[in-house]
Amino acid sequence: MSAQTDERMPAAGRPPVLVFMGVSGTGKSTVGAMLAGRLGWPFQEGDDLHPAANVEKMRRGHALTDEDRLPWLGVVGSWIDERIAAGEPGIITCSALKRAYRDILRRDEVVFVHFAGTKELVFQRLMQRQGHFMPPALLDSQFAALEAPDPDEHAIVVDIALTPADQAALVAAAIGRD
Repeated sequence: MSAQTDERMPAAGRPPVLVFMGVSGTGKSTVGAMLAGRLGWPFQEGDDLHPAANVEKMRRGHALTDEDRLPWLGVVGSWIDERIAAGEPGIITCSALKRAYRDILRRDEVVFVHFAGTKELVFQRLMQRQGHFMPPALLDSQFAALEAPDPDEHAIVVDIALTPADQAALVAAAIGRD
């Protein structure tokens, strides 16, 4: 078990806000809820913050454009800012596929947690998932848009082949909360 991290974690005394990022179907929500429960931190499912038009567009099998995503990223950023202003940690899911999206969300307290894995594994998971608006047909567009975090982006990379419990433990250890 290992997680790749950069050395820049939030300054001591400043609670982190974790942005669980990656393509749809990587387990961001599962691990996010698990870790939030374990740590007693607020958790926000980022998909719940999408405007109805975005959800409907994805449900119809159309990929979102940068223009579609901007208002949503603003709402995600507001949730992050509320945690920071309250002096609270938090965990929020957000695909944050491109560096430009992460730049909108970047704050000193933000740590990105990139859920990374093979397209084949993610596709298998999407095929088993029920009740989500994101169809497996959009997976190729998500992988095409994905820009993995660069070393300077304050990120932890987690292998999705691990169990959710192991993933949560790795993230907790990487942020010094194990």
